[in-house]
Amino acid sequence: MKKPILLNTENLLFDRHSVRLHRDRASLVDWPKHRFLFDEVARRLAERLLDITENFDLALDLGCRGGSFGAQLNAVKPVTQVISADLSYVMIEQLETISVVADEEFLPFAPDSFDLIGSVLSLHWTNDLPGALAQIARITKPNGLFLGALFGSDSLRELKICLAEAESEVSGGVSPRISPFTEVRDAGALLQRAGFALPVTDIDTITLKYTDAFSLMKELRGMGETNSLLSRKKSLTGQKILLRTAELYQQYFEDEDGYIPATFQIIYMTGWSPHESQQQPSKRGSGVVQLTETLGE
Repeated sequence: MKKPILLNTENLLFDRHSVRLHRDRASLVDWPKHRFLFDEVARRLAERLLDITENFDLALDLGCRGGSFGAQLNAVKPVTQVISADLSYVMIEQLETISVVADEEFLPFAPDSFDLIGSVLSLHWTNDLPGALAQIARITKPNGLFLGALFGSDSLRELKICLAEAESEVSGGVSPRISPFTEVRDAGALLQRAGFALPVTDIDTITLKYTDAFSLMKELRGMGETNSLLSRKKSLTGQKILLRTAELYQQYFEDEDGYIPATFQIIYMTGWSPHESQQQPSKRGSGVVQLTETLGE
């Protein structure tokens, strides 16, 4: 019997209520216009199943937003049933699949429930990512598969640079405005710590182009990806800071065609729930080849 996972509530970073409100707003405003990044990452994540021979009966699209992973999953490797889950009821009420309001920090599912769990660009808003991954491992059946994609630390690096410099110039200090995304080097260790076997991680970079910084900020708002840090300033960012940010962005990053880039680094994670049928590492000391035979005398 898998043990329950307790959330680490010390030193919380994110306002989960704010995360939900941002998704609610994105869904109500113009979500179809801004969902393309989630659709593209979902497609790339689902394609990892092309090299896997196992079939999956019950799948969970965790942090589903508009249901991108579930849709791409059925296009690559149809499953018997997909359950969609998201923090935002407003998001999932528009889906045609079976849907559940669920918080990645407090998953309401029984142990060993799913054959496959996919999460597209949602886990970076959890306060305790190791704990969230451990909960995911707990509800994955033995020999079940987890596929995750989340923003890496290099995401929105251009905006980070320009916002920090602009705020420093205008107000004499810098406040937290962009989520501290996951480091690539930590991803594999996080999977192992959560209890997944055969962990694999890789990275991808998607660069989008905009006419100006205000277009990028509008896009982030439309994605539901605006600032939800608990330590953020609760007042609106001043006009002087925004204007200076836009100026610096054009100055530092504008290309020959007059567009500015926005970098999104994507970390892909693959892990299996342990099972006796999986390949196991050899026991330490079980080797039969002498080191001297390999290296020579």
